[in-house]
Amino acid sequence: MAYRPPDNVQKILKKLPTKPGVYLHKDKHSTIIYVGKAINLRSRVRSYFHKNVDSVKTQRLRREITDIEIITTESELEALLLENTLIKKHRPKYNVRLKDDKRYPYIKVHWAEPYPKVTVTRRMERDGSRYFGPYTSVWAVHQTLDMLRKIFPYLTCDRVIDGNDARACLYYDIKLCNGPCIGAVNKQQYRDMIQSLMDFLSGKSEHIVKDVQARMEKAAEDLNFERAADYRDQLKAINMVVSKQKVISAANADQDVIAFAREQGDACVQIFFIRYGKLIGREYFMLEGTEGETDEDVLSEFITQFYDEAAHIPREVLLPNQVSEALVIEEWLRRKRSTKVTIQVPSRGKKKELVEMVRTNAQDTLETIRQQWAADRSKHVTAMAELQEALSLPSPPARIECYDISHTQGAQTVASMVVFVQGAPKKSDYRRFNVVTVGNDDYGAMKEVLTRRSEALYLVQRVRDEAHRFANTGHRKRRAKAGVASILDSVPGVGPKRRKQLLTHFGSLDDLRKATMEEIASVPGIPVEVAEAVKAHLA
Repeated sequence: MAYRPPDNVQKILKKLPTKPGVYLHKDKHSTIIYVGKAINLRSRVRSYFHKNVDSVKTQRLRREITDIEIITTESELEALLLENTLIKKHRPKYNVRLKDDKRYPYIKVHWAEPYPKVTVTRRMERDGSRYFGPYTSVWAVHQTLDMLRKIFPYLTCDRVIDGNDARACLYYDIKLCNGPCIGAVNKQQYRDMIQSLMDFLSGKSEHIVKDVQARMEKAAEDLNFERAADYRDQLKAINMVVSKQKVISAANADQDVIAFAREQGDACVQIFFIRYGKLIGREYFMLEGTEGETDEDVLSEFITQFYDEAAHIPREVLLPNQVSEALVIEEWLRRKRSTKVTIQVPSRGKKKELVEMVRTNAQDTLETIRQQWAADRSKHVTAMAELQEALSLPSPPARIECYDISHTQGAQTVASMVVFVQGAPKKSDYRRFNVVTVGNDDYGAMKEVLTRRSEALYLVQRVRDEAHRFANTGHRKRRAKAGVASILDSVPGVGPKRRKQLLTHFGSLDDLRKATMEEIASVPGIPVEVAEAVKAHLA
């Protein structure tokens, strides 16, 4: 049977604009299941509903579409940016997206501070700091920082630095801080060291090696052998790291080399970061939602999502194949970098070899990860079967929630909930709860959290609150009506008919109370003597 869109979707298709913009496909629950962009919304959105659509993914998608939201933009570039923002916000199930929905970590240098610290963050801000990353794991970031601190002993404490402290902390004694707090180095010397750290992270190592070498020789000439030994150790650490940074490109090359591998709906993207001709790092990212997508679209979606939050935009991006909207993406990257950025698909030579090397690494990484996933799934299935038997459950537990309570002698009590689905952690469902009704009582705190989590209890509470609200509303109306009736009914000469005339004319008891005797007497059917009685009674 031929597919036919719902009636409301057909009405939307007839009124689509021809402007560029973004479209959001929604299902019967009003959940956004796909976000796309188009230079011509009418032709692009209608293409999903053509009779000759071959893509299985598109056929499956359009069967779920019950509504379409349209957002027009002034240009294709604006549509690209908006699409990327909406994909990250809503994570539609049919879009290509980074598998981990949490922000990736960066190294943050607090350059705006007089004595900059170096920390780890998951959010880049416009606060004058310098950022390096993203990295795929916090462990990799801390490993990098541990190495850097041995070479550039930076601050980690929050004390106010004026150089006049009586003594330094333990980190100074073990040579993991150069002691600006006690005046061992001045402000300019400390900032010069942090600048060298940032240069080192950017791949500029040659001048750092020469500088440390010169300082070591100068200290030896001045017979400051302890300081010379410090410089010697620093030089060894630098050379050890630099020796691992393989020279693989031209001396001034500033490149990101990107390639990916796909297998049965899984996709792994690998990036090599080349700065000043040296490979200074590599990262891989797993993608989901790639099934049924072309290689061009997969790369396009990854590039826009990755570079949207990247700390550095290179001069050149090398790819294994073309990407969709290449010119638009180049223009977007140029604006972010403020200088020209080239997207290139090399066909031969050294650059082609680089891309193939990255592709091989991506394939190896994907195979390793898939093997690990298979092993984990096997472990999970076995573990859940054992749990089912131990607890005499009718079936293996599909979802497991675990709660814990943490507090300091009953103060600032916080409960945590972790969730495992099919034996694996589902971190997007993790929650924290601030416990407010109990003090130093773990059982009471647990009861509060579990009842707050109960959907059945939520429903009963909502029904109770609605019944209470409805009863109170009726009571207030009756009380107000009874109050007016009792006051006017006690006035001589005022019965139900005259009471209604007075309230209809003045609108309320307050306005009747403010009226003069003459105004009351002017109401049709109200004699002067009754008006006088009303005024006297309400005075």
